[in-house]
Amino acid sequence: MSNPYLSISRVDMTFQGANGPNPVLKGIDLQVRRGEYISLIGHSGCGKSTVLNIVAGLLKATSGGVIVDGREVNAPGPDRAVVFQNHSLLPWLTVYQNVEIAVEKIFRGTRPAAERRDWVLHNLAMVNMSHALDRLPSEISGGMKQRVGIARALAMEPKVLLLDEPFGALDALTRAHLQDEVIRIQSELGNTVMMITHDVDEAVLMSDRVVMMTNGPAAGIGQVMDVPLARPRNRIELAEDRVYNHCRQEILSFLYEKQRKVEPFVPARAAQGARREKQAMRA
Repeated sequence: MSNPYLSISRVDMTFQGANGPNPVLKGIDLQVRRGEYISLIGHSGCGKSTVLNIVAGLLKATSGGVIVDGREVNAPGPDRAVVFQNHSLLPWLTVYQNVEIAVEKIFRGTRPAAERRDWVLHNLAMVNMSHALDRLPSEISGGMKQRVGIARALAMEPKVLLLDEPFGALDALTRAHLQDEVIRIQSELGNTVMMITHDVDEAVLMSDRVVMMTNGPAAGIGQVMDVPLARPRNRIELAEDRVYNHCRQEILSFLYEKQRKVEPFVPARAAQGARREKQAMRA
């Protein structure tokens, strides 16, 4: 890939623990195009969030580095906005104020007050939260809180939007609705997105490519799969789509094989379930 927008090059990460060094990542190489939607998937503890935190500048890699739009990442910055599984809203501020605080931090002095206000309102409208501007986080649902968190991140006009399991704490219906909103917004804005997920269907539905992580210690990238599905995507229509189901099966097969290699001993009842799952994947 020539001139990638986001480049992760030969990244290793080792944490120093009480019992000595703990190698978490080894040789992470990933090149991301501008406007591409990438998902990282793998078993718990494989280092997905560590990769994201290194890109965000919240962690410094032991070796290797990250470049975004030609600049090396050495610290957190507004060019990389993070949305965590926990919405992280300030509880004493209203919905409007939680987005305004980010806009004021970044654009005060470069944009007039009226333009900043319109920009806050625009981003809240984009996530369908215009009706709740004056409500506190305690007065809105979990899905609505996450919408505000996404609006706040988008209002920063980041070059890369980083999503760390942003739908993980939501019920199934709210999760589906918010996934559709993020797909719509990403299509409209052309954001470059990196998302961490444990959900295979979510990864296939939302991504241009899915990056499958091997198990730790010293986890790496085991496979990168293109998702050649046209946009816009309709989850109902995709349920019986041959390409969608092929991608889904590829990821399940990868995750199953990695789990099997790490956990050679499986109790009899669990082993029967694993066999049934593998037979279903082959069907």
